[in-house]
Amino acid sequence: MAVALVTGASKGIGKAMAEVLVQEGYEVYGIGRTFEADTHGVHPAVLDLRDEKQVNAFLASFQAEQLKVLVNCAGSAYYGMHEEIRPQQIHEMVRVDLEVPMVLCGKYLRILRRNRGIIVNVCSVTAVDGSPHAAVYGALKAGLLAFTKNIMKENRKFGMKAVAVLPDLTDTELYRHADFRPKGGCALNAQEVAECLKWILEDENRIVEEIVLRPQYNGIERMKKNGSKH
Repeated sequence: MAVALVTGASKGIGKAMAEVLVQEGYEVYGIGRTFEADTHGVHPAVLDLRDEKQVNAFLASFQAEQLKVLVNCAGSAYYGMHEEIRPQQIHEMVRVDLEVPMVLCGKYLRILRRNRGIIVNVCSVTAVDGSPHAAVYGALKAGLLAFTKNIMKENRKFGMKAVAVLPDLTDTELYRHADFRPKGGCALNAQEVAECLKWILEDENRIVEEIVLRPQYNGIERMKKNGSKH
């Protein structure tokens, strides 16, 4: 059975993508910090991607010979004017949003080439649109987008694919450190984003390099520090 590996698989878009891959017949391993008791067929790997020792231990133990799909979905985001973002928050975002996807891709590229596999890197529309409250996050997602395109150019001739998925506002916990939330009806949900995996997996003869997903309506509401609206 073909194997898929998904980071950020315990919540949000990563969880939804892992479940889609199970439905599509893959043996799915999911990386996350915490998992619910029912993982819907996903094999959970509990680890913190910020911890290099934990990541290295997983890389040493994971049996990847049948790996066909690698989904880098784990994300870290701190929002606000850039002068308000602390250095340790920058380090965390760099580690989770860019460094770890590069490390995992480097670790498994030879296997994915051999298996004519697929890399799916979940970026963000901030990679191309910019944001007045996400300078670091947007820059890192832009870096991940460029990395994905370059990996695609390097490996296209081997029958491998690398796809960047760029969701707009999505109703997940990514905004837990923000002073805003999507307005009602102005966000995608995780399942809607995850559905694009079916297009990617089923389309063998064409290459979709970049998928931008947006809700029909767009809007945010500001939140006070105690979590109430204003």
